[in-house]
Amino acid sequence: MENGVPSQESYNPWTVVHLVFEHLADAGLHPVLGATGHPGEPAAELLRCLGIEPDLQGDHRLAQEKQTRLAELREAMFGEP
Repeated sequence: MENGVPSQESYNPWTVVHLVFEHLADAGLHPVLGATGHPGEPAAELLRCLGIEPDLQGDHRLAQEKQTRLAELREAMFGEP
């Protein structure tokens, strides 16, 4: 705390998701995340509902999309597959 203002804390978003799911399971519920596909977007939405902005830096889908787009550009510009 500096000048009466609490310092900003940060958390790994997946730790928060895990904590919420443990709490729900302990309450006898059976939460499912991503049952219909990749759990990234439902998890991100859960975090947003809790007031936490998810960090997409580690999202594997984004890295894959970027690599796919770069391959498309290379092929269009240089004729490389």
